[in-house]
Amino acid sequence: MAPLPPPPAQSVGFCRSADGVRIAYSRLGHGPPLVVSTCWLSHLEYDLQSPVWQHFVRGLGEVSSTVRYDERGFGLSDWDVTDFSFEARLNDLEAVVDAAGLERFALLGMSQGGPVAVAYAHRHPERVTRLALLASYVATVDKGAETMLMEETFTKMIEVGWARPEGRFRRVFTDALMPGASPEQMTWVDELMRRSTSTENAVAFRRARLNVDMTDLLPQLQLPTLVMHSRGDQMNPIAGSRRLAAEIPGARLVTLESDNHVLLDGEPATQVFFAAMADFLAPDAAAAATGVPVDLPRQNGTTDPAALAQLTGREREVLDLVAAGRENREIAEALTLSVRTVERHLQTVYRKLGLTGSAQRTAAAALVRGAGDYARAATAGG
Repeated sequence: MAPLPPPPAQSVGFCRSADGVRIAYSRLGHGPPLVVSTCWLSHLEYDLQSPVWQHFVRGLGEVSSTVRYDERGFGLSDWDVTDFSFEARLNDLEAVVDAAGLERFALLGMSQGGPVAVAYAHRHPERVTRLALLASYVATVDKGAETMLMEETFTKMIEVGWARPEGRFRRVFTDALMPGASPEQMTWVDELMRRSTSTENAVAFRRARLNVDMTDLLPQLQLPTLVMHSRGDQMNPIAGSRRLAAEIPGARLVTLESDNHVLLDGEPATQVFFAAMADFLAPDAAAAATGVPVDLPRQNGTTDPAALAQLTGREREVLDLVAAGRENREIAEALTLSVRTVERHLQTVYRKLGLTGSAQRTAAAALVRGAGDYARAATAGG
């Protein structure tokens, strides 16, 4: 087996949730702040050694200053826990954000962490700049007889086989998580399950999540939202993300061509995910670089990339170069125009888009990047 590359450096801290449970969280990477509302299968330290998660954590750290945490009852967080309710999990996220000292940040909800991210964004709209959801859902299960029987069967398998030295029972979950994994990767996930939590916690957490339903909150969200999901996901079917994208106003859906719930290193879908995240976080990165907030105002201007269609060809050329980071002088040289003409075009662009104030240039550039997201989503299908 080839040696793994050295893990990226991260710092680990601890905070107390509202009920006193100790939650472990970490910081890693550089760029705009991104908080990951985690899935249950995590261990902050072990993840960085794993050929299943290391590339994912490292990739996020290349496009953001990433804050992750272990769920209550899992990883480095307290295991002696009896309350796995949704409200307790939401309190944990609130505690991590406060302990990390973040005022404004992007939020990524992964799998079972998606509903928690949705609820946090709804409760704290002043703090979340944008919301990304990966392999998640609106409600946990449909409560039909067949579905509930399947849930109970999986739960019984956890009770029987979670802590056993051999991975026969855990392998059922691993096969569903990532059917495209190598034997080495499957072995790592089998071990992660044993290391991440106890049998009792795994069962209690799975049963507590059966009552999650974010249906009523989705239409109330008012922030840029990117939804991503593998087409062949066997753990959380893609129908859940299609519904998320349909019911969150202005949300965009990117379908990842993979059968894996956990995206693997080297597969094309993983690269699509990181490219989509980099584009989605670009406005926050611009804000961090310039110190100018880039929130696209809802009373002052538009957040709909379709509004770009009202621009003339020349105006769009000028704006595309602005989005590429060019100064007015560089734009003038590239298009064989005078600087004054470039300025006039930009003033017309801002007027057509309804943008005013000191952040109008940055907001217009962010709108162009948003149009790129829509185009990629349409190309990817869904």
